[in-house]
Amino acid sequence: MKQEMQLVVFDMAGTTVDEGNLVYKTVQKVINDEGYNVSLHDVLHYGAGKEKYQAIYDVLKECTDSASVDVTAQRAFSNFKPALETAYADLEIKTFEGTEALFKDLRNKNIKVVLNTGYDFITANNLLLKLGWSVGDTIDALVTSDDVKNGRPDGDMIVKAMELTGIKDPKKVLKVGDSAIDIEEGKSANCGMTAGVLTGAQTREQIQNANPTIIINSLTELRAILL
Repeated sequence: MKQEMQLVVFDMAGTTVDEGNLVYKTVQKVINDEGYNVSLHDVLHYGAGKEKYQAIYDVLKECTDSASVDVTAQRAFSNFKPALETAYADLEIKTFEGTEALFKDLRNKNIKVVLNTGYDFITANNLLLKLGWSVGDTIDALVTSDDVKNGRPDGDMIVKAMELTGIKDPKKVLKVGDSAIDIEEGKSANCGMTAGVLTGAQTREQIQNANPTIIINSLTELRAILL
């Protein structure tokens, strides 16, 4: 059944950008460089979709015996950005099949397309440059953790996306992401729909815990709903 949406807010890594969980592998690395042995599964479970300092803090808190989580998290986070820059410099970034065509067709139907992310602006913009995407051409806006006071699961980034695109009614907004916290973000912003996609960080079971409107295997399945 077709849904009348005016704005779709897409997460980046694992949803529209296929980078093989590189960001979470980097989170894992900087934490384990502090003398721990957390698994990628731990990082994805406690950190997926979050602003990256918060992700590091939460993984340390839940998965280690650190006596000074604040201090360790700050130190690990200071190492995170340069480690990610190095990792990204050597990685061929690509998008999931059909993503650009979907963006184009949504925008041709006057449905706004916004990317939002727990990355900071510099990291997110570097990803766009690697993909050859640009605001005003490929997408209508980019919202990053730098643009708001409160990251996910709060809905501030979606509210910002609505402001940037002139959309007034949150019930006309669909939030799409690959982790439960994306769904929680959509609900915090009172989005009319939330969609979990199984191309990224979390499993169907993990995403289902947040009770999305739908779970899809790939973004192309949105065509039947929106176009």
